[in-house]
This record gives sequence, structure tokens and C-alpha cells, in this order.
Amino acid sequence: MGELIPLFPLGTPLFPGVVLPLQIFESRYRRLMSDLLSHPETGDRRFFGVVAIRQGWEVEAVSPAEALYDVGCVARVQAVRPQSDGGFRIVTVGGERFRLLDVVVGEDPPYLQAEVEWLAEEEAAEEAAGNSDGLVVPGTPGGATEICDEQLDEVVASVARGSMDVLSRGVRTLFTRYVAEVAGLSSGGGPVGDDAHDDEPVVDAETTVLLGAVADDPTALSYLVASVALLTTEDRQALLAESATRRRLALESRLLRRELTLLQTLGAVPVPLRQFATPMTVN
Repeated sequence: MGELIPLFPLGTPLFPGVVLPLQIFESRYRRLMSDLLSHPETGDRRFFGVVAIRQGWEVEAVSPAEALYDVGCVARVQAVRPQSDGGFRIVTVGGERFRLLDVVVGEDPPYLQAEVEWLAEEEAAEEAAGNSDGLVVPGTPGGATEICDEQLDEVVASVARGSMDVLSRGVRTLFTRYVAEVAGLSSGGGPVGDDAHDDEPVVDAETTVLLGAVADDPTALSYLVASVALLTTEDRQALLAESATRRRLALESRLLRRELTLLQTLGAVPVPLRQFATPMTVN
């Protein structure tokens, strides 16, 4: 049995560390906020699970298991401003990731609940560095000596750090070019990447600050890229479901190269398809 938490379906995934402001209008989610606010201020229960909608808008009208993706992210409530009409303006921040085990639909409470299992980040040095079998260190002039356990751990950890650093720098460079490309096309300018022979793409101040804030944190960088890039819901969901930072960054490297090619070839910024949909709820 997993833990039972309130559920808030949205049109796109939430990522750990990402700020998500929400305006709460609908009665069932007003009830959700009232239930959360009934906990003491010092408690740690002021959160709900955010899951992306796979199909439709009213997930209760179809099987929730079919309508929702199975990996979501907790939204921890940081600020609440009650409105005169009974609604709420809230600010949340993405927390732990989880996997849906079951979705509970009922009349009391009127909002969805989910039984979940929590997902941990996989950051083992062995996973980050790859297969370490067969590693050797220099030995006598006549050959090599197999690595002992302590030496092996040290070598693997060193390779892992170096591998992660190279991957992070690559994604950071690609993301900087991508943001500059999108900004140039959105403002009506032409390509600002390789086609324009720009050595230093111009990136807005906010993005520069964000990149600086995650400069030493590959995991935070991976979630920043996943949340900012104009990717499809399917692409974002794949990034959220990935539990290893190294594999997440590797996937983002491929996605950013694909998106840069499309931007420079088409000369237009993609619009997420969900912007053309008409939701059936006011949230």
C-alpha cells in the first residue's frame, strides 16, 4: 500500500524545484485548499500531487488510469492568498516525484486522490560512470594490476564526476543557444544560432540568473531545462519519469539538438498543442 495524497491534474508536468503559481476557482479544488489549510502551519502536509493529463480534460469522465500519466510531482504550498469570491491564489514549488499506484474517485472529498509510491533519484557513481568491469591501474613495468575495491570506487567516482561535468556543460551550452534562438524568433528576428555565425548567443537576464543558480547542480539544471524548453507533454513526461540525472541530461541533449535544428530550419517557434485546446474546467 502506498501513501494517499490529494491529486491535481494539469495539462503539463511539474518538476522538482520549479515554481508553480495557481489560481483556484473550481469548488472541488477550493475544498482541497481548505483541507490543506486545516493542517497546522508547522505541519508538512500542505502539498498535493500534480500529474499531467494524457487525454481529455475531465479525467473523472473517463478512467483516470487512462487519462493521467503515471509519474507526477508533489506541489508544496509556499504562499496562499484567499480571494473575496472564495477562491485562492497560491504559489507552490515542485517537490518529490511519485508513481501512481491507484486513483481514488469519490464524493467526499470531491477531488481526486491517489495512492502513490515515492521515487528516488538514482545518483550512484557506478550508474553515472557506466560499466566499470575490467578497469585496471598501472602496475609493474611488465604489466598492469587489477584495481582493488577502494581504488575502484575512487576511479569510478572520479570518472562519474568528470562524465557528469562534461554532460552538464554540453546541455548548458545547448540550452543557452536554444533560449537565444527562441528569443530571436519570438521578437521577429532571424536565427541567432549557427546560421547567423554567432559565437556568443544573447540570452535574457532572467535566464542568465537561473543558469547561474544551477551552475553547480546538474540535477537542478536538468529540471530547469525540462520545465523551460518548449517541448511536448510526452517529452517532458519522459524527462520527469527519468530517475537518473545523467540519463535525463543525455536525453535533454538529444532533444535540444532536435529543437535547435527545427528552429533554424523552420524559422518559427513551436506552440504547445495544449494552447489550442479548450479546457472544461475553470482551473
